[in-house]
Amino acid sequence: MLSLDITNSLAKTITPSFGIPEQELSALQTTMKRYIEDWLSERKKGLHAWSMDPYDKKTIDAVKEAALAAKACRIRSVLWIGTGGSGLGPKALREVFEGPDTVEFHMLDSLDPAIFDLTMKLIDWKRTLIVIASKSGGTLEPMSLFFACFEKLKKVMKEKTSERVIAVTDANAGVLRSFCLKNNIRLLPITQGVGGRYSIFTPVGLLPVALLGGDLDSFIRGAREMDTVCQNTLIDENPAALLACVQFLLDTKKGYQIRVLMPYSQRLEQFAKWNQQLIGESLGKTETHNPIPVSAIGTQDQHSLLQQWMAGPRKFFHIFLREETKPLVQVPTEIEEQFSYIAGKSLGTLMDACLEGTALALAGAKRPSVTLTVSELNAKTLGALFFFFMTEAVLLGKLYRIDPYGQSAVEAGKKITKKILEEVNNEE
Repeated sequence: MLSLDITNSLAKTITPSFGIPEQELSALQTTMKRYIEDWLSERKKGLHAWSMDPYDKKTIDAVKEAALAAKACRIRSVLWIGTGGSGLGPKALREVFEGPDTVEFHMLDSLDPAIFDLTMKLIDWKRTLIVIASKSGGTLEPMSLFFACFEKLKKVMKEKTSERVIAVTDANAGVLRSFCLKNNIRLLPITQGVGGRYSIFTPVGLLPVALLGGDLDSFIRGAREMDTVCQNTLIDENPAALLACVQFLLDTKKGYQIRVLMPYSQRLEQFAKWNQQLIGESLGKTETHNPIPVSAIGTQDQHSLLQQWMAGPRKFFHIFLREETKPLVQVPTEIEEQFSYIAGKSLGTLMDACLEGTALALAGAKRPSVTLTVSELNAKTLGALFFFFMTEAVLLGKLYRIDPYGQSAVEAGKKITKKILEEVNNEE
């Protein structure tokens, strides 16, 4: 289902000056074993609540019921409102599951008035479901957008408005929860202790899969199977632990501070942005060492950033992400002679060659990378990928001695913004 090749990050490939010696990786095995055991022990005590979300049958059933109710209303579009993890996760899922036979999935995660106006022109309120996703129910961006959209929905649906809204929020407290109870709006709970960037196996992620007709059971099964793999205490048999060790050693021993997650799949572009938030908010908490996350996409960024990666400062570490099995689309066999080397080949073969060429070029310049391969991109492997990277984030937190939860620096900015707005008069 998922395999990790770290060859191009090792000293034997890119020399001891730039790569990881085998003995350094082996030396970290004992430490990582203890950290995995700690993680499992902490889970039994109720910590790392996100890791138990794939086993929450009550919530999974509630999501299925909500999706069936929406289908019964014959909705044609979903307007998803959320920011941070409540927006990036659903965006990543939309990229994989939306198609010509699904509902249209509109996203509002920005206060940009031009984007809001454009989205409003695309909406048929008689056939639209609004989903507002906000754990606290008090975040500026999604609540501003929600109230603007709710007002428009009321004008069309009148007394049936509540049937066309779902709120994904805290089950026990918050302004959004109170508003929904007052207006008889369906509530789906986000697990206590689960922050937005770890919420993909709450209704924040489960509901988009279900509304878009994805195989929700397979999505959950992928996460559970990856959980089993990630509980292995041997790093050679636990890819999340192995990647965490490689990331930690390349940063702290070799100075590769910038972590580039680069899928060679257009459908995973938003997934890379989700991971960017996961790493940035979870680990960006010291001024000494922590990975600096960047998202890129193959093959486009070969033509925009590869020069920097090949010849610029030695600060970049690449995680390439590829699908093994892809839809079969071939280049015609009868083409211009100078392009004979691509004649009859599939676009998937060309994509793989571009990835391999980039990885080998970087290795030739003694710059490290690893390649993460999924068998094919479907609900099961996507569930596994989400669980894999969240586990890696937690294990990185242990290696760096950083608490991967909370984001106090972000909260400071929110408080300042609120104060500014309280002092601004309403616009006429």
